[in-house]
Order: sequence, then C-alpha cells, then structure tokens
Amino acid sequence: MLELPSERPHSVTEGPNVPYFFVGDGFALNRNILRTFGGCNLSVKKRVYSYRLCRARRYVECAFGILSNKWRVFQRPLNVSPDFAVDIVNACVVLHNFVRESIGYKFEDTLTVTGLEDVPDGQSVRGGLTANSVGNKIADYFLTDVGAASWKMSKI
Repeated sequence: MLELPSERPHSVTEGPNVPYFFVGDGFALNRNILRTFGGCNLSVKKRVYSYRLCRARRYVECAFGILSNKWRVFQRPLNVSPDFAVDIVNACVVLHNFVRESIGYKFEDTLTVTGLEDVPDGQSVRGGLTANSVGNKIADYFLTDVGAASWKMSKI
C-alpha cells in the first residue's frame, strides 16, 4: 500500500484538513482517488469542482505524454522499485528540461494553454461518504476567495 503524507489544510490559510489524493478517471472513488461529478444538472459548486479536477488531470496526462514520447522507458511498465521509478522520472524530467533549454526553448511561451476549455461529461460518482466529503471540501475551497480562479465562472 502506498503511504501518502497525513492530512493537512489545503492552503496556507486555515481550513479543514484534506488528505493527499490522486486525480483519476475510471477508478473507484475513495478517500485518496477523486474524480469529477457526473450528470448534467450539477450545481455551480460541482461544476467548478469537476472543471478544476478535469483540468488538473489533463495537465498531468499532457506532461506524461510529453515524457513518454521523448523517453521510450515510459512506453512499457517500469518493473523497478518505487524509489528507483521516482529516480527514473526525475532524471527524465531533468534531461527533458536540459534539452529544451539547449535548443532555445522559452518557458514563458508555455504559460498560456489553449485547447483545455471544454469540460467532458463526467462519470457517475460511486464510492463511500468519505470520498464524497473530501470532494466537497475541495469544491468548497474552489468557491472561496483563496481558491477561486478569476476565469472559472466563464468556463463552466
């Protein structure tokens, strides 16, 4: 079993403790795996939450896609210990950034992302009350002044 750090507030301000979690799609919902809410008639809170989770998942998928296209080691299962797998990922990220820097790649050009405007239909939420309460805490945070993104209401 993977041991994640203990719960902590989700921002630098005081707030409820929230466990560390993975953003997933197609997995059973539990305390450490969250996914978007399903359905069409969602409240604003649930639409914002689903949009932000979907966006986070897409960024992770894009980053891993870039790594796996450049480094063939990621095109098959890593049959190594978890610690060595972390070392492999870190080495590939450093090498990727070194190559980008050596060819004159400008990081500033990547600060605007296009093509992530759509929010796909979510899947139904299954799982225990604990997972739903974690999702609700995160959704509440997204609607606060601290967790709010100024653009979010135009995207949902």
